[in-house]
This record gives sequence, C-alpha cells and structure tokens, in this order.
Amino acid sequence: MSTSEAPARRETRGAVELTAAMLLSGTIGVFVVESGASPFNVVFYRCVFGALFLGVYCALRGFFRNHGFTARKLALAAAGGVFIVFNWAFLFEAYGRTSISVATVVYHTQPFFVVLLGALFFKDRITRQKAGWLLVAFLGLVLVAGVSASDLSGDSAYLVGLGYALLAALFYGLSTIITKRVTGVRPHLVALVQVLLGIPLLLPFTRLGQSAHLGTGWAWLAGLGFLHTGVMYALMYSSYQKLPTSKIAVLAFVYPAAALICDWAVYGHHVTWTQALGIPLIVAASLGTNLGWRPGRRGGPAPTAAAASTALAAPAAAVRPEAKAGRGAAG
Repeated sequence: MSTSEAPARRETRGAVELTAAMLLSGTIGVFVVESGASPFNVVFYRCVFGALFLGVYCALRGFFRNHGFTARKLALAAAGGVFIVFNWAFLFEAYGRTSISVATVVYHTQPFFVVLLGALFFKDRITRQKAGWLLVAFLGLVLVAGVSASDLSGDSAYLVGLGYALLAALFYGLSTIITKRVTGVRPHLVALVQVLLGIPLLLPFTRLGQSAHLGTGWAWLAGLGFLHTGVMYALMYSSYQKLPTSKIAVLAFVYPAAALICDWAVYGHHVTWTQALGIPLIVAASLGTNLGWRPGRRGGPAPTAAAASTALAAPAAAVRPEAKAGRGAAG
C-alpha cells in the first residue's frame, strides 16, 4: 500500500462516519414526536440514557485516566452544559409548534449567533464579509419562516415556535463560545459532564408522573439517549479527527436534509416554494461564514475549527472538536 492510500482511506472512513452521524441527527425530530413525552421530559430522559451510554463508553475506552479536567475546565464544561440542555428543550418545543422541517432550518442559523456573541463578549471583529453573510442568512430566515398576516394577529403558536427555534440557536451559540475554551479534554468526557448535569438541572421541570403512561414511548426515549447522544457522538468525534474542516462543514448539511425528508415521509409535512428559496440562502451563508468565502474569489482563507460549528447543531453535541480536545479520541 502506498503512503498516499492510508490518508485517503482514513478520510473516506471519516466521511462515512460523519454522514452516518448526520443521518441519525435527521431522525431526532421523529423520535421526539413519537415518544409522546413533553419537551422537558424528553430532554431529561435523553440525558439519563445518554449519560449511561457515554459513561460506559468512556470507561471501556479508558478515557477517565488522564482526563485533563481542572476546576476551571470542569466549571466551563458545566456552564456550557446549562445552555446545551435548555437548547434541546427549546428546539423540541419548536417541533410541535411549527414542524420538524421549519424548526430544524431556523435552528441552523446558530453559526451566526456564534459570530454575534463572539463580537459581543470577546470583541471579535465582524468584517464586511461576515456582515454580508449575516444579511443573506437573515433573508433566508425570513423566507423559511413563512410568516403570514394571520400569524401576526392574535395568539400564534407558529410564531412562538419560531421564537423557540431561534432561542435554541442562541443557547447553542452560548454553549459553543463557552465550551470551546475547554481544551486538553476529550470531547466525550465534556459531553458526559454536560448530560450528567442535565439530570438534576431538568428535574424541577420534568413531570415524572407522566412517564408511567408512555408505553412504547420509552423505546423512543431510549433511542434518543443511546443512538442520538451516544452512538452519534462517538461517530462524530471519531470523524472529526479524520476530516478537514471544509468537509465537516459541508457534510453537516446532511442533517437538515435528512430532517426534511423524515418530516415529509413520516408526517407529510413539506416546505412551500417560498421556504424552499430560503433554505439554500441559509446553507450558503453558513458555509460562507464557516469557510471564509469571499465574493469574487474562488477560495477563502484556510478553514479553521469553526467550520465544524454547523455539524454540532441541535442534536449533536455539546462541544467543539478542538484540536487538543479531540486528540486520540475514539476510532
């Protein structure tokens, strides 16, 4: 085998892993709806089952040895966890008030909240290039939202649902700018800390009495924990070591595409022509922001770890694949 074949094969494996993870992400909405549980109950049990899987996985892989946590890093991981678990709750609430398709696409405005929050808290400069992509994303959001005159009058569940999706994106952005500062720790361990924190954090909002009547809903909740918070995380973190950030950013959009297909196939929901015009605007703006695209240039500057931001949207994860954090992770 030539020396050039091994990296190519490794990258192909990473692409398969990330594609599988994003396809799993696209089914999250179906699992949430079919569970029959309230959004906070769903997130609570996702944390319970996810913590079980990640705890066993980390133990089997020996990740607890030389974990790299300090008091400061543990505090940052926990702070990020507060935002990530409530981000899930708001997103799941948006599913029922809008649709899986609309909520997922609106939620994918989260890279722009990361840009805005970076400017607010860390004085990061918003260049004309980034401002242009923010404008494109906003236009796409207006089209995807599909707000009509009737939605603006009276009590509109649809508008509230859009608000929840945007709030989820904002909370995801807050989790991102906090958790990305946790370096030198395996991302699996950071995710484990965050789902463990979610259990006592969400308990006051959880109606445990409703759990006795879930029936087959328990299978869907267990799936959210084991598949979407365990297997999916392991696939993603493994793929991040094998792929350039440009491919991560592109493959991340398998997730919303899969979510739209699932929403149509299972519930018969479909986007309107107006919404269909807005989706590629959000996609292009997200890629342009993450990959540094500039008008009139065939390529932007070398992509950085920020290019993975969209991959971690709703389901995915609580953490960023920083170079130090991901070193030596699964796979």
